[in-house]
Amino acid sequence: MALEIVLSDPPSAHDHAAIVRPLVAFNTAAFGPSGHRTLALLLRDESGATAGGLWARANFGWLYVEMLVVPEAQRGRGLGARLMRRAETEARRLGCRGVWVDCFAPMRGFYETLGYVAFGTIPDHPEGVERVFLRKPL
Repeated sequence: MALEIVLSDPPSAHDHAAIVRPLVAFNTAAFGPSGHRTLALLLRDESGATAGGLWARANFGWLYVEMLVVPEAQRGRGLGARLMRRAETEARRLGCRGVWVDCFAPMRGFYETLGYVAFGTIPDHPEGVERVFLRKPL
């Protein structure tokens, strides 16, 4: 069977599924079930509107914190640390061995104060700024 490379920009949900399905099948056969779970910890205001929070995915025994957002007016009050500690609690509940996150260099210290250790970087991501990958075993 001949295959050609075709750009899909933006790709459809169908195309995404066509790529993910065989990958999941391969990984499951090679490593067992991933235990994939997505979770969100939401910051809600008085009206019930979501004002920020944390978005994470658990796979193969590690929780990846994809997004952590605290409204600018609420920063410096411990909400980010509380969200991360709660994510660690949820990771333990799900049987995860650790939590990992990536951030831009100016936020590195925040995660390090919570016990996270850098395990890799990408320079100039964005230009002039380092992207940092950190992990914390549980």
